[in-house]
Amino acid sequence: MYDYLIVGAGLFGATFARLASDAGKRCLVIDQYRHLAGNCYTEEREGIHIHAHGPHVFHCDDSRIWNFVNRFAEFNHFRNSPLAMCADKVYSLPFNMYTFNQLWGVTSPQAARAIIEEQRLKLEREPANLEEQALALVGSDIYHTLIRDYTRKQWQKDPRELPAAIIKQLPLRFSWDNNYFNDRYQGIPVGGYTAMFEHILEGVEVRLGIDYLEQRSALATLAKHTIFTGRIDAFYDYRFGELEYRTLRFDSQWLEIDNFQGVAVVNYPQPELPWTRIIEHKHFQADATLQMPRTIITREIPDQWQRDKTPYYPIGDDTNMALFRRYEALAAHETRVSFGGRLAEYRYYDMHQVIGSAMAKARKLLEGDRDEAAA
Repeated sequence: MYDYLIVGAGLFGATFARLASDAGKRCLVIDQYRHLAGNCYTEEREGIHIHAHGPHVFHCDDSRIWNFVNRFAEFNHFRNSPLAMCADKVYSLPFNMYTFNQLWGVTSPQAARAIIEEQRLKLEREPANLEEQALALVGSDIYHTLIRDYTRKQWQKDPRELPAAIIKQLPLRFSWDNNYFNDRYQGIPVGGYTAMFEHILEGVEVRLGIDYLEQRSALATLAKHTIFTGRIDAFYDYRFGELEYRTLRFDSQWLEIDNFQGVAVVNYPQPELPWTRIIEHKHFQADATLQMPRTIITREIPDQWQRDKTPYYPIGDDTNMALFRRYEALAAHETRVSFGGRLAEYRYYDMHQVIGSAMAKARKLLEGDRDEAAA
């Protein structure tokens, strides 16, 4: 019998499996995908590592997490400096002195601060929705030019219908630094994410193309404890109703040119365009792929959520969070199942946060195993 059945070969499941295996536990990892790495999956074609489920840039400040991933991959020095293309004008992201210069022609932080302060929405209460939160943080020009229409497309909802928390950490930089992340450690695995996951799960038994929910009766007998990283509402057969997610579709195209947009990611706020951004995958790799005569781009297009589509981002509004709390209460009574990851915890996680959560879960369960063995 296995000690742990781990449902999902994404970051949470792979991290837990590695730590449990290192502690001497026998693990079985299953996934309904026919590949490792979950939504971090990269597919190599003509030397280019294609981010099949959207771009993933690893970043963190935690040396413990950075040291963990560096056990399994060498990271390049990629820095995410996306652009926004709007009405034939190009704006730098995140919002920094380049952006303010492009909007207003200012060249000093003091001038930029003065404009933003003049435009900011002043409230004597907490912002009630995303629109109010954004206007309170960055003012009207940035909001109407770069946030409002992009957000409508991205979430398929009016910004006034979305919770303020989605945009609470909107970065404003009064410097000429256009590195999207502030974290000390940043990069993308040399050789792609899939190769990194292969190293993480080396020596661990993995079975792909298996739907746990269709075979749970048989699978549950294989292990003492199950780690479930899928949708928590699906685990409970949608007993209280269905949680809502933001989903995407990807339209990829090979081009007979060496360089399409000169950068990895370009956002498109314009409402008349169906895609939110275009990814040119070769720019994630600072190597010889940049000299290759062909390139591949992917248009990322928001899609209407349905149960049979891939859940990427929890919506997280009051209605969905109230529903999630009911499922969370059920999960709290499970003795042989633990839940973890973006879908099971119904919360947005960056990659390093998923790893941190898996480390915490592994520490808790493995310590419990040791205490039980000593008793």
